[in-house]
Amino acid sequence: VSLHKPEIKLESLKEDIKDFLKTSGWEKKLQNAVYSELNVFPSPSHPAAPPEHMKEPLAYMRKAQGSWEKRILKSLNSMCTELSIPLAQKRPVSEQKELLNKWNEMGTDEPDLSLFRPVYAPKDFLEVLMNLRNPNYDNGEQPSFRTHLGLIQVPLKVKDIPELKEDFSELGLTTGQLGIDDSAQVPPELFENEHVRVGQKVLAEQDSAAAQQYVRQGCPTALRADLWALILNISNQPEDILYYEQLKSNVIQHDLLVDSLIYKDVKLTASNDDYYFVFEDYLYQVLLCFSRDTSVLEHFAYSSATPPKSYIRGKLGMEEYAVFYPPNGVIPFHGFSMYVAPLCFLYHEPPKLYQIFREMYVRFFFRLHSISSHPSGIVSLCLLFETLLQTHLPQLFYHLREIGAQPLRISFKWMVRAFSGYLATDQLLLLWDRILGYNSLEILAVLAAAVFAFRAVNLMEVTSLAAAEAVLADLSTLKVMPLLQIFLFATVT
Repeated sequence: VSLHKPEIKLESLKEDIKDFLKTSGWEKKLQNAVYSELNVFPSPSHPAAPPEHMKEPLAYMRKAQGSWEKRILKSLNSMCTELSIPLAQKRPVSEQKELLNKWNEMGTDEPDLSLFRPVYAPKDFLEVLMNLRNPNYDNGEQPSFRTHLGLIQVPLKVKDIPELKEDFSELGLTTGQLGIDDSAQVPPELFENEHVRVGQKVLAEQDSAAAQQYVRQGCPTALRADLWALILNISNQPEDILYYEQLKSNVIQHDLLVDSLIYKDVKLTASNDDYYFVFEDYLYQVLLCFSRDTSVLEHFAYSSATPPKSYIRGKLGMEEYAVFYPPNGVIPFHGFSMYVAPLCFLYHEPPKLYQIFREMYVRFFFRLHSISSHPSGIVSLCLLFETLLQTHLPQLFYHLREIGAQPLRISFKWMVRAFSGYLATDQLLLLWDRILGYNSLEILAVLAAAVFAFRAVNLMEVTSLAAAEAVLADLSTLKVMPLLQIFLFATVT
């Protein structure tokens, strides 16, 4: 439209377009979109590298992930056969009407799910990770690559405390933080008032990169929902709401076997949680829509995982009759709904809540349940956790190992769920601020090690895995920021 105006001259077209982008606000939107892509996609690899290197450069990791996927599928298929339930079927019209009517109160439903079982739980996944080995690496009699005495036996490079200090420098003792009550340098209320003022300015500017930098010091509660949406580049346009409505109508029309898995998971986890049981209906809505969302398939371009396929009955192995199942390519496991639960505190319209969760998943959470060598992948997080403990609390590490209480057996479930369901919600949100701020999940491993350091005196006295688990059973009173600061910046290295 603007190009037809008489004042637009061809010779100054480039400058005029730049001016138009500035004045119309599109310049910021474009910058945010580019920034968002840079945050998600891996940096370009060597031009000669084969395409599967985009997903995962190490062949043995790709192979392990492939055989893990086969196991999950086998578990799902055998459940289908045992219960003689199809993977997907169209709902009868009467059932569609009923579901539509109770869409906002699905939690009141009590279907019999006793025969359904989670496809896998975190502890099954840990067993797989413990058996990972690099075949090019000779695990002979000589001392191993670092005499690493933990459960993870693959040689990946993980950071040491000096590198972590540098990466997480904004968590330093001299920097103002939200979540620290008694910082000697600056009275907390002074810092908070100033921090809120800066946060409002960042929001007014609508700049994703500035918002990401800002949340490294924590988000004021009142600004968190908007700041996270800005970092994740989510604006809740009419077309987004329409897209959500389409997903919802897919849920209404078709019944998938994974629906029962989602339902069961919410009942087993969030419904029993003091913080999250009130959000039960939101969780069903978001997770059922998520399972139908084919746009989630795009993240498999940079995930080590591959979406599972299902074949139309009688056409097994014929590619033209293959469909991804579930449509988003993600089979939920025990605890999956806890990735959504904390977001319900921040977002109260399902379409917005949905978009935020989807973006959090394709940026971060998928790495917590797939086998890869990525620094934010669960294998690296386990290795980082074990290395930090072995290096900085060797006595504790050896003691627990000797009594058969390998620390990772306790901390694994925290990391897989990004601590959701373990920390008090206000503390969890402060932790997730930093995941977004640093665009990394490494802080999960640091916090897990910090928890062990904090409880070290009690742990030195236990004599069994059960006793160690009891000492660490309740993390709901912990304050995340002081723990992280003390561990990273007050530990003598």
